[in-house]
Amino acid sequence: MKILLLSDIADKALWDYLDRSLLEDIDLVLSCGDLPAEYLSFLTCFTHAPILYVHGNHDSGYEKKPPEGCVCVEDTIYTVNGLRVLGLGGSMRYRSAPNMYSEGQMAARARRLWWKIYSNKGFDILLTHAPARGVGDQDDLPHRGFETFKRLMDRYHPRYMVHGHVHPQYAALDFKRVRQYGETQVINAYKRYVIEI
Repeated sequence: MKILLLSDIADKALWDYLDRSLLEDIDLVLSCGDLPAEYLSFLTCFTHAPILYVHGNHDSGYEKKPPEGCVCVEDTIYTVNGLRVLGLGGSMRYRSAPNMYSEGQMAARARRLWWKIYSNKGFDILLTHAPARGVGDQDDLPHRGFETFKRLMDRYHPRYMVHGHVHPQYAALDFKRVRQYGETQVINAYKRYVIEI
């Protein structure tokens, strides 16, 4: 299964220049947020793959105009070809705005998913906007990750965690696209990245 990961910045190769070869053989698209709804809707016209998304902290416009033809997986588990994707979007609350949460609020969201996780026998991909605390995040509050995500990985051992929110230019000397946390491969989906499962 070939999965296209997107986050934070619309890739000109896909949107402005439409290099269709970048969508060839893609079976699933996962968006980690902070992308224009029009961009995701545009991509639905050029791929047969389902496009699943969570909200980034700058996606308040999705409430009025969500990405057409895409599936929001916030606070649920969505299964595609046997692959279970759990979605928890948003970032750490650094001001009063939609899609921003305190650590306690994110933990409460995760607790409300216990039945879905149990009935699905876990999940394979944790799809988020923010990173996990200490796993590719930053020390400043806006880009700090959630401890809740580490607890989910510690308990359920998903194969992947995919996030965005932290851009390469924020931490040029320490940016890593792929990290390992226990049994989980953690991937920063900034702009565009492809994995195969």
